Amino acid sequence: QNKLPTVWSTILANKKFGTLITQNMGGFTWSKNSRLNRISSWNNNTIMDIPSEIIYLKDKENGKIWSFSENINEQIQDYYITYGFGYVKLKTLSNNIYQELEVFVPTEDSVKVNMIKLKNTLSKKRKLKLIYYIKPVLGEDETKTTNYINVEKQNNIVIARNLYRDSFENEIVYISSSEKIQSYTGSKNFFIGNKNLTNPESINLVSLDNESGLGENSCIAIQIEIELEPYENKDIILILGSEENDILEIKNKAYKYSKMSNCVEELNKTKRYWYELLTKVQVKTPLESMNIMLNGWTLYQTITSRLWSRTGYHQSGGAIGFRDQLQDTLGLKFADINFMKEQILTQSKHQFIEGDVEHWWHEETKKGIRTRFSDDLLWLCYVVCEYIEFTGDYSILDIEEHYIRRRNLAGRSR
Repeated sequence: QNKLPTVWSTILANKKFGTLITQNMGGFTWSKNSRLNRISSWNNNTIMDIPSEIIYLKDKENGKIWSFSENINEQIQDYYITYGFGYVKLKTLSNNIYQELEVFVPTEDSVKVNMIKLKNTLSKKRKLKLIYYIKPVLGEDETKTTNYINVEKQNNIVIARNLYRDSFENEIVYISSSEKIQSYTGSKNFFIGNKNLTNPESINLVSLDNESGLGENSCIAIQIEIELEPYENKDIILILGSEENDILEIKNKAYKYSKMSNCVEELNKTKRYWYELLTKVQVKTPLESMNIMLNGWTLYQTITSRLWSRTGYHQSGGAIGFRDQLQDTLGLKFADINFMKEQILTQSKHQFIEGDVEHWWHEETKKGIRTRFSDDLLWLCYVVCEYIEFTGDYSILDIEEHYIRRRNLAGRSR
């Protein structure tokens, strides 16, 4: 029950979508770029770890309110968290309701899946209210986007758009559920009222206001009603996803992940992908903690955090570094050499005709910085040599890419 001064976290991601999850169910979610296109808010606070995605529960009979986020609960309860390759699982017991939450990101789809299992441990019927709350960004900085987010409901899907974007302008964020969404709101002012995130005012109302929140401090919140018979188990799916301007695809994804069987299939597929990739290299040392780190976790974190997401709890850059991501692939060659080859080809497109390179850049906006850092130049040569020595594939030298042509840095001669 101690509030830890250090935040423990992991990343669940595929190549185009991801989420960072802390032990308090904090963190944030993004699509395509973890800095420029955040779906929910990034909070770099190791003491508070204020979550931007919260699942609330309320017992409608006794009025008790609690959450899966331990650090915003007023009551004391034990939490058991498992960090796995591709998933996070939380178990807790509160108000005589046994709760499980398993979260994962599929290997291909741009969606965060929350699989909830509730069990009534009493011999009487229970009526619960569930609210899924998101502090949205839909861009880089929530202080710039908050007044421009429009939230609306279509069938059993609540969608949100940033109406004032300068990039990712076609991106649509959506929430859906296996249960009927009874009401929603896009207004954080309405949701919290005169209280706070621990006990928002709206959770004690009969319904959310079904308003867009446009022009106000933004949130995305949905309300679901749940009934549990004595000792009954109930499975609930909550999803948070993002698609380019394609409502039909959003409906297809919402339908797909409203089925528990589909979610279980995708979760197993995700676990299988990581198992097959990460068990290709096994190391045995006298130190068991070292074995745990080397046999999976270092590779997993390098792929999800460094290559795909380019983010962490303490630093959320989103950009590709010419030097950094080449270095990252060196340790992956025994698991999958394609990580190295893809990075070589990516970096080769970011060389200037004069011989220097972009130090870092965002692929989505094609914006980066040109510097005088000299060690960048060595890493492409070094990693290409490593690739050829490991594979014997000299054909990579026949691949041609265009140089970047830009104005020279001041003081640099051609």
